[in-house]
Amino acid sequence: MGASSIIRHSAWICWKDLTEFSRSKLRLVMLILMPLFMMVMVGFIFPSGGSISDQPVAISMQDVEQSVTNPLTGNTTTYWMGDTFVTQLEAINNETGMMTLSTSPGFDDIKAQIQDGKLSGGIIIPGNFTSDILAGRQGAITVITDQSNPQVSQMMQAVLSKTIEAMGTYFARMNVNRTYGVDFNSTVAVIQPYSVQFQGIMPGEPNYFQFVAPGIIGMTVMMSLMTGLPHAISYEKDIGTLDGMLVAPINRLSIILGKVLAQTARGLIQAAIVITLAILLFGVTIQGNILLVVGIILLSVFSFVGLGILITSFTEKEETATMVMMTLMFPMMFLSGVFFPIQQMPWYMQDVAHALPLTYATTALRKVMVLGAGISSIWIEATVLFAFGVVFLAIAVPMFKKAMSR
Repeated sequence: MGASSIIRHSAWICWKDLTEFSRSKLRLVMLILMPLFMMVMVGFIFPSGGSISDQPVAISMQDVEQSVTNPLTGNTTTYWMGDTFVTQLEAINNETGMMTLSTSPGFDDIKAQIQDGKLSGGIIIPGNFTSDILAGRQGAITVITDQSNPQVSQMMQAVLSKTIEAMGTYFARMNVNRTYGVDFNSTVAVIQPYSVQFQGIMPGEPNYFQFVAPGIIGMTVMMSLMTGLPHAISYEKDIGTLDGMLVAPINRLSIILGKVLAQTARGLIQAAIVITLAILLFGVTIQGNILLVVGIILLSVFSFVGLGILITSFTEKEETATMVMMTLMFPMMFLSGVFFPIQQMPWYMQDVAHALPLTYATTALRKVMVLGAGISSIWIEATVLFAFGVVFLAIAVPMFKKAMSR
């Protein structure tokens, strides 16, 4: 049987699978709704920035007023730096809306309210706050956080640290201005002689969704292929239609190729839907070449299809194939850098991540879409994806042919 016949028969089987898929209106609806739900969930539930808003925070004011008498003039001046600090914090909070402030008598009350879920944190201004500052020492402020919510806790620590640092710098500038007569606008160079400017290699402000969108694209393609293949192969084994194709005068390679083409088309359609939703709904900008993005998706499809055929070749039932697919998919979703960088994982989990094809698909897509990289920057990822596909198919095709012979 010639190559033209194999291609023609493969196209017929591909069309048969796509037609069968299109007959179910619910499947067609879910083809759009599934990536839409995934994008909306990631876009609105996961953090999209490094700021907090409306977090309930209690302030425990333990500081007391301090009266200082000038020995030369005999005049007495009253200082209450804790009250000044709270006033400044409230003014900043009115502009940013990062907290909902309340008062608390002390640590035990703040602890109880955090345990009851009424507070996200607290600020304690100790009794020696004013006296320490007047004596030339640093005034210590304690920030209490909710350790059961580490993400919010870390953001609160970062934001409050910067806020308190800025307030301290402002206070120091006022002292320099008053004590040494330095112009107030020039005091910042005295207090902070160094300044830091941050600049990315691409224009625009980075955000979490821009980071996660490429991973969602790769994950959606993976889920589409690895859930579609059990139905395309194992399901037809169960109901007997695969036997009908086996006795037909067609090459068995045509059966494999036709089903691969059908699942490839389905994966590309869902990838296109995800990219469109990311651009229209969440303002994701593709910095690199869109054709390079399509090429990476095709390589990803190639590697996932090989893995899918390998699994379905040694499973007799659709239910078993689906369970094996799900067992592999969920670790890949969380270990492949889709939701957070793999650099944050322990070294041994990073080694596991580098053994998964989704890691390379996500990395390559992120380089092109976020950093505007070219082929020279992703050739390693592309080579690994191609190698995954070749190895999986080399093992899977003989096993699949053998399984069809039984």
